[in-house]
Amino acid sequence: MGNKALSAPVVSGKTYTININGLGHSGEGVGRYQDFTVFVPQALPGETVTAVITTVKKTYATGRLVTVDSPSPHRIAPACSLYTQCGGCQLQHISYEEQLHVKRQQVIDALTRIGKLTDVVVHPTLGATNPWYYRNKMQFPVGEKNGKVAVGCFSQGSHDIVDTDNCMIQHQINNDIAREVKAIITDLGIEPYNERTGRGIIRHVLGRVGTATGEVMVVLVTATDRLPERQALINRLQANIAGLVSIVQNVNPKHTNIILGNKTATLWGSDTITDKLGEFSFVISARSFFQVNTAQAETLYNQAVKYAGLTGSETVIDAYCGTGTIALFLARQASRVYGIEIVEQAIRDARKNAVNNGVTNVEFVVGDATLIMPQLFKQGIRPDVIVVDPPRAGCEQKVLETFAQMEPKRIIYVSCNPASLARDLAALAGMGYATREVQPVDMFAQTFHVETVTLLQREETTI
Repeated sequence: MGNKALSAPVVSGKTYTININGLGHSGEGVGRYQDFTVFVPQALPGETVTAVITTVKKTYATGRLVTVDSPSPHRIAPACSLYTQCGGCQLQHISYEEQLHVKRQQVIDALTRIGKLTDVVVHPTLGATNPWYYRNKMQFPVGEKNGKVAVGCFSQGSHDIVDTDNCMIQHQINNDIAREVKAIITDLGIEPYNERTGRGIIRHVLGRVGTATGEVMVVLVTATDRLPERQALINRLQANIAGLVSIVQNVNPKHTNIILGNKTATLWGSDTITDKLGEFSFVISARSFFQVNTAQAETLYNQAVKYAGLTGSETVIDAYCGTGTIALFLARQASRVYGIEIVEQAIRDARKNAVNNGVTNVEFVVGDATLIMPQLFKQGIRPDVIVVDPPRAGCEQKVLETFAQMEPKRIIYVSCNPASLARDLAALAGMGYATREVQPVDMFAQTFHVETVTLLQREETTI
């Protein structure tokens, strides 16, 4: 009896009818079969679907969608013919308007379930004017498939390359780069990298496009220093890629999933390209971090400035400042901004960006925020506002405690992960900071990712 109660009611390889009642955090449908949870990618809430079970665990199973027996009114035909094979997008089968609702709900669910925060205003998601062809940065693996060169995205949950001629979320020039590099490698007989054997030359192709300037960079990631047919390759790219100003080789000899290696050399043209966010120009190298959706990044940063409520007299700390993008937006309306970042190259870029844009009321410091912020405090620096845009994992407890000890009136938390955001907001609530409102921003249309800007206020400063 006890064993029977513990066994799953579904069997791998068999087909079942499942009612879908929600979406998981990766955009997959979540349904129940005899009160047992089944995840079905590309199924939607409110649908009844037929799915074949692919894996069975103790508390859940996953299935592959076979047929949609009663479709959701929000279901649409995916625009991309590779959608079901490719792992790059997860929400193309949902109308764009509904994608925005889904992302808002994802944030609400995380706040209530993980953060236990129930009285927070979560605004409607700010959508993109154009939810297609928006990515200014491409990084496609290069390999071999059926005896031919393949360039594209990995298939969902695997390292099988889906040969991609026209990725519908990439800037069209990045698609031009992918097609041209594939043709060049084929024509010149340059061996693509095989990650199983470690043989071959070209591992990845990266494209970077300055959407405001039209400047283009091509980065070829190779497994060896040697790049056969180097000059012929350069000539072909120069002739066929509009706006090209930079061709860079990055060498990564390691057996690793990390794309870029430590060695970078410019083969032709400039070391960098330039792009603009709002009124500011930014210099971007092969390794620079820069938001992949330029138009929506501007929306995001303007929202952060709005929540900061600056009048011109405030001191602001940007605790994970990267290359200084948010810091420069804040500096327009603050008295003084301090940017902190542990990556030295990013701080060098941030300082360069400040100089290039004539911004003099910002200071960038290399180091760990938990060490630098107490030092600033000892120097008498009292932030009115702290802005934080941490990695996907969120902030360590020690970082949050450091924020609270500095007693800013407001904390502006920019996040790309609702789960870690909710956890951190709950921790800050225990330190006297109440979450007032959250603004989701759709930076990554057609995918399950959602960016948010959150306003927290110190309890003593609220009425």
